[in-house]
Amino acid sequence: MKHYKIKRIGGNLGRALLLLFFLLLVVMPIYWMTITSFKSHREIVNAQEITYFPRERTTENYVQLFKLYDYRGMLTNSLFISITTGLCITFLSILGGYGLARYEFSTKGLMLLFFLITQMIPGILVIIPLYVIFSKLGMINTRLSLFFFYLISNLPFCVITMRSFFERIPYTLEEAAYVDGCTKLQTLIRIVLPVMFPGIVAVFVFAFIGAWNELIAGTIFINTSNLWTVPVGLKSLIGKYDVKWGVLMAGGVCALLPTAIMFAFMQKFVVEGLTAGAVKE
Repeated sequence: MKHYKIKRIGGNLGRALLLLFFLLLVVMPIYWMTITSFKSHREIVNAQEITYFPRERTTENYVQLFKLYDYRGMLTNSLFISITTGLCITFLSILGGYGLARYEFSTKGLMLLFFLITQMIPGILVIIPLYVIFSKLGMINTRLSLFFFYLISNLPFCVITMRSFFERIPYTLEEAAYVDGCTKLQTLIRIVLPVMFPGIVAVFVFAFIGAWNELIAGTIFINTSNLWTVPVGLKSLIGKYDVKWGVLMAGGVCALLPTAIMFAFMQKFVVEGLTAGAVKE
């Protein structure tokens, strides 16, 4: 019995140490980015003496970020594009996922296979053809080009994910609503969507993050600084001969805040949605 207790304590301690190690891997870059944003440029580039906490805390990096680099405009562009893309993808995923979950048609299997294949293709391969198409349509250097790129990039996965959420909901709920006189649209809005609200939140968060963090398309499709998103604006701080490390870290901290706040409020729904979509009843 004593040997069993020692073995159990050792196993729990090992798991705790392993989790602590992975926690440090996640937290350490965020911590380093945060403290660097409050350091002076001289302290940052001093390789002879590395400091793990700012000697003299300064907010000059944040002042430069918003005054010299129009970071407020970048945040506005990123929020506008990410929110509109997330809402549109969520709406289309609800319609597509419901159709794939509740209806049978001859090309259903091929459509699902096509959606899965698109996830195996690197997004960089379609940027050049899309650039040619967008340039002929006059969409280069517009938010619309980024909107369509993020839409076609994230929609297939979101549709498949939403389909798994719909398949988990018993069809008897909808049949009962039909008996009570509800139409298909009323049943979807009043009965099905409230039940799968966590799944809807999970899909929206995935689409939002996919648009918020994207860099390559924003660099290629956007030419003027007034339309830059946050990743593109931060990339501009990396010069040929110099890197604005303090300002870059300050921009990273500010870029992390919207997603951190969103996850703080939606974490419960995201976890419920992802676990619900992983199990089919």
